[in-house]
Amino acid sequence: MERSAKLGPAERAAAIAAMQADELDVLVIGGGIVGTGSALDAVTRGLTVGLVEQRDWASGTSSRSSKLVHGGIRYLEQLDFRLVREALIERGLLLQQLAPHLVKPVRFLYPLKRRVIERFYVGSGMLLYDLFSYTGLRPPGVPHHRHLTRNQVRKLSPSLAADSYVGGITYYDAQVDDARYTASVARTAAHYGAHVANRVRVEGFLKVGERVVGVRARDRETDELFEIRAKQVVNATGVWTDDTQSMVGERGQFKVRASKGIHLVVPRDRFQSASGLLLRTEKSVLFVIPWGRHWLIGTTDTDWHLSKSHPAATAADIDYLLEHVNAVLGVPLTREDVEGVYAGLRPLLAGESDQTSKLSREHIVAHAVPGLVVIAGGKWTTYRVMAKDAIDAAASALDGKVPASATAELPLVGANGYRAAWNRRARIARRAGIHVSRVEHLLGRYGTLAQEVLDLIAERPELAEPLPGADDYVAAEVVYAASHEGALHVDDVLARRTRISIEAWDRGVSAAPVAARLMGEELGWDAERVEREIAYYLRRVAAERASQEQPDDASADRVRLEAPDIG
Repeated sequence: MERSAKLGPAERAAAIAAMQADELDVLVIGGGIVGTGSALDAVTRGLTVGLVEQRDWASGTSSRSSKLVHGGIRYLEQLDFRLVREALIERGLLLQQLAPHLVKPVRFLYPLKRRVIERFYVGSGMLLYDLFSYTGLRPPGVPHHRHLTRNQVRKLSPSLAADSYVGGITYYDAQVDDARYTASVARTAAHYGAHVANRVRVEGFLKVGERVVGVRARDRETDELFEIRAKQVVNATGVWTDDTQSMVGERGQFKVRASKGIHLVVPRDRFQSASGLLLRTEKSVLFVIPWGRHWLIGTTDTDWHLSKSHPAATAADIDYLLEHVNAVLGVPLTREDVEGVYAGLRPLLAGESDQTSKLSREHIVAHAVPGLVVIAGGKWTTYRVMAKDAIDAAASALDGKVPASATAELPLVGANGYRAAWNRRARIARRAGIHVSRVEHLLGRYGTLAQEVLDLIAERPELAEPLPGADDYVAAEVVYAASHEGALHVDDVLARRTRISIEAWDRGVSAAPVAARLMGEELGWDAERVEREIAYYLRRVAAERASQEQPDDASADRVRLEAPDIG
């Protein structure tokens, strides 16, 4: 199976040194999906590239999505056909070529409440959705939609209330572990030669006259302040775009408004359904998404003007989602059924005022000032197109001819040979001496790089033990996250390299001491540092739980921020 370069502490230190040593062609600020995608796009055009992120890869918006790679079926109703078509083409690429180990088909049921008109109206939209997903003769990578009778719906989703449907339509989209995907893009960029470093905060821009020529940055692990010079800087900071632009001293050409969306995580056994659900609400749509041994239920859509680093879900947000999903369930869910909650912020483009703004999922690229490209807006699914457009803009200002984007044909690390490895999973399990379901789990998270995790287990058999309170994950994954995937803190592992913080009933409290000890051995922490990491994580969980009991955004934000940020 595939091997790749590590992205551990030594590689991070080397990347920071390299970014200081020579002027780069392109420096990307922001380690979300668009920033990491931009670094990958730039480096695979033959450019010298740096990428910095102030916290961890995907620690903002990019780890808190609905975990869907989709065209946005609700945008058909808004007649935004171009956006849907673009997203569906990208969905096919991710499913079939770029990351088949990380992106998987997922089926949804749309329950119909009216017999004729609604079936025709929704069915027409689903037909368009299918047609838009074709690229020439290339099939979409997922089955077409199907119409179901009332009896077929009952068999597919027995837990739906009998009076909540008269029939249904099923269709397919795709899903992804968004945080793991983003970290994989960063690692792929490093594999091709980009200098990537998380926990590096940009504190100002370097300018010659009106031109941006680099940044002042601080290593949050060592507190070292240094400069990075680059011919072009790409601002891909999402909901922080306006804050980053303000450092340049220039008024932005557009504004980015943060919209909060929350999701609930519920055990899969709380209701029976062989597919996810797409439900219409008075404002938008609600998804119930299969997620391993869980359901994800979301999302909300409310303005957010408070902490961008740690958006908080309120009791009202949770009750809103429960109320809407319970409208179609025979046995309602309660707060006691909720094992995890997470909140994220969408970066929506806005005009100069509430009166003239048209909030959009479109993206915009602008050369805000010479030397600085800004990319903002957009959808997770179309990250690759956004990254291409951003680097096209940067390349147009560079001396010499820069090759076109190559990322449409560029699999992420772990993708090459994945299907062959999946077909051999039983043999791999026998050779490794572990259960085939564990190998399937590793292949679905690491692709062919799963062999590197299995090698750790071969060297240290105790690393095959599952983590406390999180049986889906083994100790080797914690060690691998620290040694190969750039994880520097316990929070990085439990919230993003794994999803224990939202999937475990105790939100990872029992796993934290084990994870801290394993990371400490790998990263050279002393006993005091291990205890500090555990204490930070426990305070974070306590603050999140308390914030979710608050009635409104302001009080939830205040309670959530009682846990200090790490670093």
